[in-house]
Amino acid sequence: MIYDVRQATIYHYASTVAQARHVLRLTPINRNGQRVHATALDIDPMPHERREGHDFFGNRISWIVLDQPHDTLTVKLAARITLEPPPAPEADTTPPWEEVRETAYGSSDMSALAPAHFLFPSRQVSLDPEIRDYAATSFPPGRPVLDGAIELMNRIKTEFVYDIGATTASTTPPMSFALRRGVCQDFSHVMISGLRSLGLPAAYVSGYLRTQQPGQVRLEGSDAMHAWVLVWCGEAAGWVGLDPTNDVLAGVDHLVLAIGRDYADVAPLDGVVVVAGSQRLEVAVQVTPVV
Repeated sequence: MIYDVRQATIYHYASTVAQARHVLRLTPINRNGQRVHATALDIDPMPHERREGHDFFGNRISWIVLDQPHDTLTVKLAARITLEPPPAPEADTTPPWEEVRETAYGSSDMSALAPAHFLFPSRQVSLDPEIRDYAATSFPPGRPVLDGAIELMNRIKTEFVYDIGATTASTTPPMSFALRRGVCQDFSHVMISGLRSLGLPAAYVSGYLRTQQPGQVRLEGSDAMHAWVLVWCGEAAGWVGLDPTNDVLAGVDHLVLAIGRDYADVAPLDGVVVVAGSQRLEVAVQVTPVV
């Protein structure tokens, strides 16, 4: 499947920004099952300085400096991407979750997507005992790891309410777990916290969902940036994507933008601005199949 992706991110400031420095994680890259044909990142006002690079996890980074006064910052992405994800393993053929835990803790691999980096607390994901106990219900002794992870995903979808106004980008997993509501970021953080609390590696993915097509069910999180979870299922099966917001395995509808330990690692735009007053954010996304 080939997709055209268009994203517009617009910050409106209550007063004029004198100077700003930003880090942008808005350029997709080639990954397993995903090939980027072309990308363009348009920034207004034009940066005084701009450089490109990659972070530890391999995500594409743009560092920019703005030195002219402005009250609006607009960043537009245009990309064409081919998505041919490999088939997910059969859930009941994956190793018992206890075996995966032992393998992960015993691994000496320190490469970017090694399981060791996704076992422990991170900036926005704590290991909460209540979330651990909630997740443990899906992992009785000897259960195949992907089978348990899918059940946990099912339960989050069934028992949590998708509510755009209930949380913010800084809401912690224990807070959204107590509310039993939130958005894709919250559902993913709760699932990651539960899995890591059991010793299972889990990563955070930011990306896009295919925009709704006529006659098809609209997925929660389309027409905006989306988030889901990667679960490490052992050396043979590797990483498998699970979308707790929609209760589906990540597949031909899920385009990856960045991978990290939690939202803080993959925030699409952050930095420092010199300004007084508030700011307002608008984000619009369109993901359209080409063929």
